[in-house]
Amino acid sequence: MKKFLLILMALCLIIPVANAQSKKLQKAREKECKAKIKEFTKEGWKVFGTTRSLEVALLTHYDKLNGMGDDGYEIVGLASKFKSKNVGHQQAFNTACVDYAGKANSAVKGRITSDVFGDGTDGEGEFDRFYGAYERLVQKEIKGELKESFSIIHDLGGGYFEMQTFFIVNEKEASKARLRAMEQAVRETEMAQKYARKVSEFVQEGFKDAE
Repeated sequence: MKKFLLILMALCLIIPVANAQSKKLQKAREKECKAKIKEFTKEGWKVFGTTRSLEVALLTHYDKLNGMGDDGYEIVGLASKFKSKNVGHQQAFNTACVDYAGKANSAVKGRITSDVFGDGTDGEGEFDRFYGAYERLVQKEIKGELKESFSIIHDLGGGYFEMQTFFIVNEKEASKARLRAMEQAVRETEMAQKYARKVSEFVQEGFKDAE
C-alpha cells in the first residue's frame, strides 16, 4: 500500500510538469507558425491549389508533422522563374526528390568512407559509379513517399512565378525505399559487389527499423 501511495505521489508531480511542457511546446509552435505567416505574407507568397488560408495550411502541415513524431521529416521543393504553374508545381516536386536523394547519398558516402575504407583499403574513387547509381535510384524510389502538404506561390512579375512545395516524408517508409535503391545500386556496380558484404552489414544496421 505504501509503495502504491508513493507511485501516486510521483504521478502527481510528473503530470503537472508534463502538462506545463506540453503548453510551452504548443506556445512555441504557435509562435513559430505566426513568424512563418508573417514572413511569407511580407514576401508576397500565397497558397497555391487550395481555398485554404495560409494560416490553416501551415497549421495543418505542422499538425501532421508533429503527429508523426520522429518518423516525420519535412522537405521543401523549390521552383523558380516559370510561367506555367503546373510546370512549376512539377519542378518543385522534382527538386524535392533530388534534394532528398542528395542528402541520402551524402550520408551513405560518409558511412562507406569510414566503414569500408577506414582501414586504408584502396578503391574509394571507384565507388563514384555506385554513388551515382544510388542517388539516381533514391530519386526514383522516394517519389511514392513524398506526401505533399501544401504549396505557396509568388508572382515575380512579367508573367513569371516561383513556388515552394512542402512535403512530409514518413522516414520509416522512406528507409525501405532507400534500402531498395541501395540493393539495386550494389547489383549495378562491380566495385560495390566486391565490398557487398561490408556494405550490406551497415545497410542492414542502418535500416533495421524499416523491417
